[in-house]
Amino acid sequence: MADSDFPGSRLEAPLTNPVSVSWQSPSNIAFVKYWGKTGRQLPVNPSLSMTLSKAFTETRLTSLPRETEGTADLDFWFEGKQNSAFGERMKRFLQSITDIFPWLEQVSLKLETHNTFPHSAGIASSASSFSALALCLCSLDTELCGILLDETEFRIKASFIARLGSGSACRSLFPGLTVWGYTKSLTGSSDLFAVPVTEVHPLFKTLRDTILIVNSEEKAVSSSEGHSRMVNHPFAEARIRQAGKNTTDLLEAFKTGDKDSFIRIVENEALTLHALMMTSDNGFMLMYPETVRIISRIKELRRETGLDICFTLDAGPNVHLIYFEEQSEQVAKLIVEDIFKNIKQNTRIDDFCGSGPVKLS
Repeated sequence: MADSDFPGSRLEAPLTNPVSVSWQSPSNIAFVKYWGKTGRQLPVNPSLSMTLSKAFTETRLTSLPRETEGTADLDFWFEGKQNSAFGERMKRFLQSITDIFPWLEQVSLKLETHNTFPHSAGIASSASSFSALALCLCSLDTELCGILLDETEFRIKASFIARLGSGSACRSLFPGLTVWGYTKSLTGSSDLFAVPVTEVHPLFKTLRDTILIVNSEEKAVSSSEGHSRMVNHPFAEARIRQAGKNTTDLLEAFKTGDKDSFIRIVENEALTLHALMMTSDNGFMLMYPETVRIISRIKELRRETGLDICFTLDAGPNVHLIYFEEQSEQVAKLIVEDIFKNIKQNTRIDDFCGSGPVKLS
């Protein structure tokens, strides 16, 4: 599959009235990390994530009449205010996909969006933002040009489009567990879009994620910059092999209900991600001392209590505490009575395995 598999259409006549669509799309947390890319936003290794439920972006995209054609025109509003910085990123993205949506040059767009979670809180806001925008674009394609797709085709196309804006966003288009990147262990997997994992033991459908906020400030090195530092990384080849094996092993664990393998792989991936950052050219560190204290305490608590808890990290200092619904009461008690006693902040966001995007209008 390539861009040409999504032939674009132009408007047959100038738009005379506004047309709006609205989607809600969640973020996701990767268990096998996407780190390093090539070509037009293609991954160098497969990644595997869990779609979240409560952490989502709501986006309304309105197409407006335009007197003259030209480059994609966007009026961007975030949380009720114009945001020129992120708006410019969105505008560049729209300009880059006019080969797929030629009508973007025939209309003006107003994009209104807000999140249910704070920016830079350890949840990938670009994943939810670009997946919601991709869904709106595909819906407008139907409304304006009559492009009709079945549900599966629609989600695949939206995943393909979301990937071009933010790689991790392509995994937010599906419920539960999702893989992006080709792996021989999952039929239909692709570097071009994500696919859902369908063989999942009931146990893993109850996963929960409590994000422990260590620091909510903007991180010092962006994910885009971090990805670029994987080029010529001394451990790149070994990392690609590791991610492939971890994806295969984790898919098997999801199928059989193997908690121990799940915990081992998820924590290994989190530490590998940050090790790659530290060992890249002009290496950098996004973990804080309190990040290290929390993950050390989680490992100790697992030994002391026998609870099936583990941690993962995004590209930042905040810790995702992963556990199962059947142990949620005990874990909640540990967070309050133990973990929060050892860190300066006591902010958390509680989430769980979600059911994917929802069309609002």
